[in-house]
Amino acid sequence: MDDPNASPQTAREEPVRYTPDGYRAGIITAISVLVGFSLSFLRYWAFEATQEWSWRFSISTVLMIVSMLMQLVALFRSLQIEDHEIAHYRNTCRWLVWGVALMILALIFAAMEVSFGAKGPTVF
Repeated sequence: MDDPNASPQTAREEPVRYTPDGYRAGIITAISVLVGFSLSFLRYWAFEATQEWSWRFSISTVLMIVSMLMQLVALFRSLQIEDHEIAHYRNTCRWLVWGVALMILALIFAAMEVSFGAKGPTVF
């Protein structure tokens, strides 16, 4: 039967659950690839793009910088020991997903800015 010395578990004393092996390595790899892409894009956008800068170009630049900061927060969280706990891991995934969403938004704005250019919108 039950151990008389054991205290009954309540809803607040839920056992800590951990992620399966390999999850941390996977998310660290994914974040590293995305940070590398973001850095490459920002380098191109800031130094190699042939268009002249205007206030419109700053929209995608600011979005990409904020996205990179969110990705770096996700990378920092994923490197912590606590990220092996499922609750912590889910928060790290949220940081990454929102960072990627901002990155996609920045790329959309960058594509729009380039397509409008000085001569108006062009498709091909």
